[in-house]
Amino acid sequence: MSNPAKLRITWVKSAIGYNKKQKATIAALGLRKLGQVVEKPDTPQVRGMVFAVRHLVKCEEVKE
Repeated sequence: MSNPAKLRITWVKSAIGYNKKQKATIAALGLRKLGQVVEKPDTPQVRGMVFAVRHLVKCEEVKE
């Protein structure tokens, strides 16, 4: 069985000055501190969340 791809998401820019919806998206991705890295499954829902805050995060695909 092949493991599904994952996305490695790094929070690189502060959300101060951005609207509440974008701050909530950062929190929903599991990011709590600037510079934190999380790995999430590569799904359309997660990709949409990353797209909404693409100016605040860095995202890369991880093959396991």
